[in-house]
Amino acid sequence: MATKTEGIIDEATGDLKDAAGAILDDPAMRISGKAKALCGESKQLMADAAIVARDVMSENPLLVLGATAAIGFVLGALWASGRD
Repeated sequence: MATKTEGIIDEATGDLKDAAGAILDDPAMRISGKAKALCGESKQLMADAAIVARDVMSENPLLVLGATAAIGFVLGALWASGRD
């Protein structure tokens, strides 16, 4: 699983690559840099979401269990209705 630190490093690397592409007037390098920066941002968001999920699960384990069961029931019902 990606850590927040990896995301920060990827975002900074992507920003530097984008800046280098702007200086060298290389559109491919700029696009690659922007993509790496966005990937870094998404890694940071995933790490934050994991922390929030862990906190919610530790505070309300029965609520999480009930929500998981409900989601499983709905997905099972949708899957069963699609088989006909």
